[in-house]
Amino acid sequence: MGPVEYGIIGGSGFYHMPGFEAAERVALRTPFGDPSEAYVLGTLRGRSVAFLARHGDGHRILPSELNFRANIYGFKILGARAIVSASAVGSLKEQYQPGHLLIPDQLVDRTRHRPDTFFGEGIAAHVSLAHPFCPVLRERLAASVRALGVPLHEGGTYLCMEGPQFSTQAESNLYRSWGMDVIGMTNLQEAKLAREAEICYATLALVTDYDCWHPDHDHVRIEDVLAVMRENTAHAREAIGGAVAAPPPEGCACSKALQNAVVTRRDAWPEATFHKLRPLLQRLEAGEEGKA
Repeated sequence: MGPVEYGIIGGSGFYHMPGFEAAERVALRTPFGDPSEAYVLGTLRGRSVAFLARHGDGHRILPSELNFRANIYGFKILGARAIVSASAVGSLKEQYQPGHLLIPDQLVDRTRHRPDTFFGEGIAAHVSLAHPFCPVLRERLAASVRALGVPLHEGGTYLCMEGPQFSTQAESNLYRSWGMDVIGMTNLQEAKLAREAEICYATLALVTDYDCWHPDHDHVRIEDVLAVMRENTAHAREAIGGAVAAPPPEGCACSKALQNAVVTRRDAWPEATFHKLRPLLQRLEAGEEGKA
């Protein structure tokens, strides 16, 4: 197979999307360690795609244990220019009901223990994250969901918590007072790292519960979350399939996120760090506009 066009992050059940033709499994080792699982490469709607089970086969990796850097780096070396993810979220507002889908446009970070940048070790970079999700990819995903007639909410803030425990009721009410829309445990680091890798990124949030703020749902039961997640998975598969039918976005800001973002002079880059980050920095090294 040639370079991958799209990366897809979700549960192992997403390997069984209608129309997906698997070609091979590719186990990668990156300078940041091993990804969650082998990537499953194949074609979907005429596009070359790579699937990754975020939590590993059998869902064995906690959110705080995920090697986000290895996961995104792996997509980069496979050639992916866009990543679409699917993830379960809790609702922090009445109108986002279990079973609904939401495509967030903003993020708030409440994690504590997770590496979330490729840079450091002698090379400093500061990418813009004002708009953390690719607007072009978000709209394609939304159009695909609308075509299915599934309840959809476009826009909203995804609060990323540490986990693995669900929120206390006090925390849930605090996040509601901040105006947050949904809460999850994975998308923040994926979005940050995809931006540093100059890969477009958008997520489809599957609402599974009301967190614990709702008077009729004052605690979250994992069995209920998983039951709703299973029901939503079919819709998510169809929506993601529709979103990747077109070529990856071209020329959007995501693809040039490192332009002027690397502040370390080229002659000061440690060779070992540059070698480690070569897939990210080779566009700048090649002398394209915006070379640091």
